[in-house]
Amino acid sequence: MRFAAVQHDIAWEDPPATRGMVETLLGGAVPARGGFLLLPELGETGFSFAVDRIAGVGSVEFAQRLASSAGCFIQVGHAERGADGRGRNRATILAPQGGVVGSYDKIHPFSFAGEDQHFTGGDRLLLARCGEFVVCPMVCYDLRFPELWRLAAAAGATVFTIGASWPAARAGHWRSLLVARAIENQCFVVACNRVGRDPKHAYAGGSLIVDPLGVVLAEGDDQPRVISAELDLASLEEWRRRFPAWSDRRGSLLGSIEIERR
Repeated sequence: MRFAAVQHDIAWEDPPATRGMVETLLGGAVPARGGFLLLPELGETGFSFAVDRIAGVGSVEFAQRLASSAGCFIQVGHAERGADGRGRNRATILAPQGGVVGSYDKIHPFSFAGEDQHFTGGDRLLLARCGEFVVCPMVCYDLRFPELWRLAAAAGATVFTIGASWPAARAGHWRSLLVARAIENQCFVVACNRVGRDPKHAYAGGSLIVDPLGVVLAEGDDQPRVISAELDLASLEEWRRRFPAWSDRRGSLLGSIEIERR
């Protein structure tokens, strides 16, 4: 199954302008039907905390149209407003027919930048069956919390898909942690980071697709582009048989979290 990360610039709080950039970038780069397209965190508005302006702007509907026309699964990053009136930094997966497979709310708002003052963190993981893979979506700052990934892998995740607005100033951390998450969980990792600038930060892209051995299968630079790779579930299973580090883990050392399966 082919997975692709669409790293693009984002017009600040301007979904229509950003959608035009995404459609232009996709052009002839959509994977074969039945594949998976990953978009960045808050991918139509940028990493804004203005919940009134960025929530409910039609991001899911736009992704539904893309999914239906391309015949692919799509993960879109968007903001929604919760019952408490605060924002949710959400990743939603759409099926090739356009239906919603499931949604995940970023568990770790980025307190260093004040995201926690405007957004409420989620309290559960999503495991979504997409073709032969079990996909676990994550969002940006979640990358720094390996216990979350461990719990997801223990529950059956085989591919992690993470959309991000990860600043260029910490690009080295981004790459190192993504490779580490793949190695330690013996899973595939597909990561999409935006490029360009917003009012506060520059973004260096660096989207990655990493296999369970930590081998980088595809990598973006700091320019808008689509990266993709064919992922093979049998290779993951074979690696776990040949090097059974995963089976030696001690589950008693982990906590627990609610898992939603779709």
